[in-house]
Amino acid sequence: MTRIAIIEDDQAISQMYRFKFENEGYEVELAENGQDGLMLIEQYKPHVVLLDLMMPIMNGDEMLEKLREQTWGRNIEVYVLTNIGEQEIPQSIKKHNVKKIILKAELTPKQVVDIVKRDIK
Repeated sequence: MTRIAIIEDDQAISQMYRFKFENEGYEVELAENGQDGLMLIEQYKPHVVLLDLMMPIMNGDEMLEKLREQTWGRNIEVYVLTNIGEQEIPQSIKKHNVKKIILKAELTPKQVVDIVKRDIK
C-alpha cells in the first residue's frame, strides 16, 4: 500500500486531504510543522510527501532542504502544496527535486489526489 505523509499546519486542510487519499486506498499520516514532518518521514517511510511551505517551527523550504540531506530522504517524491503565489516560492525549492508545485487555491482536493495517483502508477 502506498504511504503518504501530509505536512501541513492547517488541521482542516490536512484532514480533508487525509480523507480524500484514504478513500482512494492510501495510508496517510500527518504532521503540523517541518520539524515533526522530518521525524514522521524518517519513521513512516512514505512513498509521497505533500508539503506546505508556510508552517511554524520549521517551514517547508527548510524541511525540504534537511530531508534531501538525508540518505533516506533523497528520493521521496515531494509535492509542494501551497497557497503562496508562484513568484513567492523560494528558488531553493526547485533545486531540491520537487515532483510538482501545486497551488491549493487552484485545485480541488480530488484534483490533487488525481495528480498524485497519475504520477505514482
